[in-house]
Amino acid sequence: MTRHDGSAPGQFKRKKLKIDGWVILDKPLTVPSTKAVNIIRRCFGAAKAGHSGTLDPLATGILPIALGEATKTIPYVMDASKDYAFTVKWGEETTTDDREGEVTIRHDHRPSLDEVNAILDQFRGPISQVPPIYSAIKKDGKRAYDMARNNEEVQLDARQVEIHQLNCLSCDDHEASFQVTTGKGAYIRSLGRDMARALGTAGHIVQLRRLRVGPFSLDKSISLDFFEEIDNSADAFKALHPVMTALDDIPALAITEEDALRLRRGQKIELKAGMTSPKADPDADDVVMTAVHQGQLVALITVNGPTASPIRVFNLST
Repeated sequence: MTRHDGSAPGQFKRKKLKIDGWVILDKPLTVPSTKAVNIIRRCFGAAKAGHSGTLDPLATGILPIALGEATKTIPYVMDASKDYAFTVKWGEETTTDDREGEVTIRHDHRPSLDEVNAILDQFRGPISQVPPIYSAIKKDGKRAYDMARNNEEVQLDARQVEIHQLNCLSCDDHEASFQVTTGKGAYIRSLGRDMARALGTAGHIVQLRRLRVGPFSLDKSISLDFFEEIDNSADAFKALHPVMTALDDIPALAITEEDALRLRRGQKIELKAGMTSPKADPDADDVVMTAVHQGQLVALITVNGPTASPIRVFNLST
């Protein structure tokens, strides 16, 4: 007999540790994002964990996992651009817009490479996109995928998303492969479905791999197998990136020890001569910056004229 926490009767539940940082996971096929997070959390014995953007079970690639204080930076990673490689199979549209769903439409047309390249400009820049009905979007307080699984009618509103780059890498009579850079909230399953429709055919995603999320890319990633083969060993910490890694693109402000204490108490600080970062516009309002004391991240701040106010304060050990 085991308890709900996984321990046997008479066993003490392991005390959770304060672990702060990012793990850049290369998520394998068929593993849900939540399960991957739980594996990493157990491996480190971390008290707190989360991820910055779900990957479908049938997708692979970059899943940034935040531990401890890094969870406070998740919104900044979710807002970042992302790179994907994906493949669309021609001729069939499915309920889920990928190979997991049931076929709803079949079409005989198979577009050529020239036809594909001719429609790509329609899907570059700001575009209107309807998310897949099997998605985590909420409709009337319910998750769309829950409604779809219960055979409820799901009608999601179109929304604006940004496609920064989109290129076709190959195309034949069966499928086409693409690489894309997107902004926040874009669904690759919707993109594949809509491109097929624009080509006068049907299509769905059969392969999807996320190559980058903001500052996190495959060259910094590590496999799930690595973590499943260890049990909270020192080797796990070699894969832990500093909390600051997620904020590399945000200009930094060096502050004094006194100012660090004020920010940690939720108080504003006065900017002194020479404190502004060369990356920041000193005349702009509401500039988001990181406040750093002796190389240690203290807070995310907004700078307005001569003062700075804390947005997020970090409790990191030295």
